[in-house]
Amino acid sequence: MAGQFPFRPRPQVQGNNQQQNNQQQRDQRGRRPQQENPNRINDEITAPVVRVVGENVEPNLVLPIKEAIRLADEMELDLIEISPKADPPVCRIADYQKFLYQQKKKAKEIKAKQVKVVIKEIRFGPQTDDHDYNFKLKHAENFLKEGAKVKAYVFFRGRSIVFKEQGEILLLRFANDLEEYARVELMPKLDGKKMNMILAPKSKK
Repeated sequence: MAGQFPFRPRPQVQGNNQQQNNQQQRDQRGRRPQQENPNRINDEITAPVVRVVGENVEPNLVLPIKEAIRLADEMELDLIEISPKADPPVCRIADYQKFLYQQKKKAKEIKAKQVKVVIKEIRFGPQTDDHDYNFKLKHAENFLKEGAKVKAYVFFRGRSIVFKEQGEILLLRFANDLEEYARVELMPKLDGKKMNMILAPKSKK
């Protein structure tokens, strides 16, 4: 329309072009939504001075944050804060996406190595007969072979607490009969109306 001027973009200052390009490159390489970022990276790092580590980085290198970011830019990598509470904070120069992948891979390996402890309970009365005893002994043997711990206990109902010595003898007999498969982790111990004993599977040779 007459009398109106076409839109003209604001002229860019030549000296800022390189900084803007570097910022865009960092955003494309490593930036993720804040809630997904387990680490601060690049210009998110607030420490004025950082210790820099990584491949092709000289040892014990301490730099002002701007120089550390510039060094990462020159290597076309990200500056990743890995130990924020150190003095000064430690930052690694690396590709952030590869860094996250490696961290997740390590976490999965650690989780896979962790053994979940399963405890199976075997309950006795102070005057358990041989048939019931042998039945429970077989169950305990199977549990131990599967790698589970066995918590064997004698429950004293009412006045049967007077048979606590008999209960202890029963549990010690139980441990002795399972000696091939288990070691005693907790000797028979009275706790209220229960006398508990814990058996752990012997490590396989």
